[in-house]
Amino acid sequence: MNYVVVDFEWNQSMGGRDAMRKRVPFEIIEIGAVLLDEDLNEIDRFSQTVRPKIYRKLHRITKELTGITQEELDASDPFSYVLVDFMLWCGNDFTFCTWGNTDLIELQRNMKYYHLDDLLPGPIKYYNVQKLFRELVMPQQRSAALETAIEYLGIPENENFHRAVNDAAYTAAVMRHLDMEAASRLFSVDYYQNPKSRAQEIHITYDKYYKFISKEFSGREEALADREVRALRCYKCDNDVKIKIRWFSGKSHAYYCLGYCPVHGWIRGKIRIKKTDENRTYVVKTVRIIEEERAQKIRHMKEEIADKRRERRHTE
Repeated sequence: MNYVVVDFEWNQSMGGRDAMRKRVPFEIIEIGAVLLDEDLNEIDRFSQTVRPKIYRKLHRITKELTGITQEELDASDPFSYVLVDFMLWCGNDFTFCTWGNTDLIELQRNMKYYHLDDLLPGPIKYYNVQKLFRELVMPQQRSAALETAIEYLGIPENENFHRAVNDAAYTAAVMRHLDMEAASRLFSVDYYQNPKSRAQEIHITYDKYYKFISKEFSGREEALADREVRALRCYKCDNDVKIKIRWFSGKSHAYYCLGYCPVHGWIRGKIRIKKTDENRTYVVKTVRIIEEERAQKIRHMKEEIADKRRERRHTE
């Protein structure tokens, strides 16, 4: 199995949000990738610019950031040609690696726009190298830029950032500083192509938490009424837990639940409601074992929200 460390540069509307295509807010204008073998040795590189069709004029910020010119893009092949070349170059047995979690989403949006999404069926298992760097090297950091990781690890900066193949090569260099055995247990799943049925639903158990991606529902109410969505189990011993606080709408547009496992302690459930491009609803649920202090925060959040609701009722 090989690794395809990939990066994309993209263009956007010159007219801001009002002129943006909702289906494709960012149009890919460059694909860069480094092919690594299972021992992280470099095998090959891929680098091609793309002639845009949606946002044909290069945005000045994109030009300043990347150094790509309008002349380069006008002389390039369209996305469908470059994408097919890229997928053939990747081969049959590979795993994507990216810096962050946005590249694969934008890739699939662009592919869907050109009716090429059958070339990359999802959901997609991949390695988010930014997440791996944060978890394995700098756990105190909530996020880190690629430049920060390169500087921290003392990797020579021989090429400019923000050209796709250069950023892919820098990401590959960061990977060589990671414990890949530990990294293999921290894989990510991109669910832009989300499950459509119960049989396709995703259940992933990591060392520190459990993640569930549901099938599609007609709306929020149907999703929250689903038994699998509302279930709260201990992912360490797979037992149902004693519910202390039932699911409630909390902060950050999420739903929370608090339970207690007699073996592993406090269990926090968190649900986020997601929408597909077709305005269907699905759920991403995470379940974590937490300490007493964090359990108290859940209680306080519930009490605070209940108090605010009572205040609103009294003032109406």
